[in-house]
Amino acid sequence: MTLPRVLICSKIVWAHDDVKTLLGDIAEVIYVDSPDRKSFLADFGPGGKYENTVGIYRENDSAAKIGSFDKALIDGLPSSVRWIAHNGAGYDPVDVHACKARGIYLSNTPGAVDDATATTALYLLISTLRQYSVAERSLRELKWKPPGLNKKTYDVTGKTLGILGLGGIGSRLATLVHAFPMRVIYHSRNKNPDAPDFCEYFGNVEEMLAQTDVLSVHVPLRQETIGLVGEKWIRALKPGAILINTARGKVIDEDAMIRALEDGHLGAAGLDVFPNEPEVNPRLLDFPQVTLLPHMGTENQDTQRNMEVRALTNLRDFLTAGMGKDLVIEFKSDTTKVKQKL
Repeated sequence: MTLPRVLICSKIVWAHDDVKTLLGDIAEVIYVDSPDRKSFLADFGPGGKYENTVGIYRENDSAAKIGSFDKALIDGLPSSVRWIAHNGAGYDPVDVHACKARGIYLSNTPGAVDDATATTALYLLISTLRQYSVAERSLRELKWKPPGLNKKTYDVTGKTLGILGLGGIGSRLATLVHAFPMRVIYHSRNKNPDAPDFCEYFGNVEEMLAQTDVLSVHVPLRQETIGLVGEKWIRALKPGAILINTARGKVIDEDAMIRALEDGHLGAAGLDVFPNEPEVNPRLLDFPQVTLLPHMGTENQDTQRNMEVRALTNLRDFLTAGMGKDLVIEFKSDTTKVKQKL
């Protein structure tokens, strides 16, 4: 019996044994080696090395050679492809609407990223409230403690954290800061029934912002969330508030944020993500009170292995049961199992 083909696009870093455990008996696993997008799509053709592929594992490094999984790439895939397992919680590099139009299911890796991203947000929160980043830079320049820093810093305990988007990552951050404790308030599209009981829900986002000392952003990047945190919402924050972003750079209107930093309405910011990574707006480097990280959210081997395993598990479940666990929200209303002949 011919096994269905699964294409790894482009590499597994940590979970090599798990590939064999999860897929070894139920699929022929092949690895992409195409030098560019044109060759990649051509290799799905008759007699090509990717012919009859039914599932694709995708990780972000593959974009270096074949680009993102945009509409042009999705439309170029053969009808045999029925599932794309994206390695990442944010799946904006994949055109989900093009996938739906082609009948290709898309999964991501929620849960696997929650702890690492939440601890990154926690670091940014502590660093900006206490201005540890400024202090470290001063020490490395052999200048000891910057004068007057105590007038710009605050305790974490007792401050109010506003969370925009209380999903898995936001909930984990809420649990972490509760240890100080901080007061935790949040706004999501709907009240989260699984929210910790110490979290206060605000249906009106501007009412929440008016009480927020630190705002942490945890919403996915979609067309409707580009620039979501803009001039109006930033100005609705308390004067001197701090803005934290570990979601996606484009969710915040960067120009509006910079204006608020310049005139002091924002006291500080902690950023792990940027609109045009790996490029960083050089204007951000002029603000010593801004803590910057180069998208370190999931940059550790434990989380990255868990992400690889979760993406591979979605492929296994698709092959064995016709449906993966982590179907992205755009498909939630259509969970008809995909028939597979194994």
